Amino acid sequence: MGFAALAYVAVLSAILLFLMYNDKQKAIKKEWRIAEKTLFIVALLGGACGGVLGMYLFRHKTKHNTFAFGFPLLAAIQVFFVVQALAL
Repeated sequence: MGFAALAYVAVLSAILLFLMYNDKQKAIKKEWRIAEKTLFIVALLGGACGGVLGMYLFRHKTKHNTFAFGFPLLAAIQVFFVVQALAL
């Protein structure tokens, strides 16, 4: 069960990392962007660690308080639950 939870979080984190990169590239080109709601939904579903990594790797959404505090908080909660699942 624990490794399944770890794999699930890892896959969603990779997806959100890609979405953050893609959104940053669209922002640079002034194209139509990925909705913030979409980014938060993926983070809530388990991809917050990838969101935090993407924020600082690509310097994207770091000035938005909802992202700067929300993603790390969600990531901490998700890491806690994955560690608990691995301990079982």
